[in-house]
Amino acid sequence: MSQPAVMPIPSGMHSLTPHLICGGAADAIGFYKAAFGAVEMSRLPGPAGKVMHAMLRIGDSTLMMVDENPECGMLGPKSLKGSPVVVHLYVENVDKTVAQAVAAGAKITMPVADMFWGDRYGQLEDPFGHRWSVATHTHDVTAEEMRQAMAKMQTI
Repeated sequence: MSQPAVMPIPSGMHSLTPHLICGGAADAIGFYKAAFGAVEMSRLPGPAGKVMHAMLRIGDSTLMMVDENPECGMLGPKSLKGSPVVVHLYVENVDKTVAQAVAAGAKITMPVADMFWGDRYGQLEDPFGHRWSVATHTHDVTAEEMRQAMAKMQTI
């Protein structure tokens, strides 16, 4: 009897999944639970209490995590003195989520405001150096309306 075909993308996963390297991944897991309501799906402990791999669920998406491992060239944003990457998170209530993240230890880098593209949007940096944009879509905007709003901004 033949085995059923293996799904190329596992059930519950999406095509693109962030995989964050953190100095102190176990603490980061706790932060993401408190800040974003993350649910820990799995954790593979490694030597000396390090996290070799963890999977969290935030909303309908998965976030993978691992502890820093300099010997393997795996460094988090604090060790690299910053990150050019921003993880974008859509939520039901951006103001509530940002306040929750700040209470858990995040730093606001861009206050929440209504944006011309139809989102209420702000940016944070978590205690581990990862940057997050958080948004709630509030209204649909046509490409032309967006272009006009951008043009107005450039004249200010």
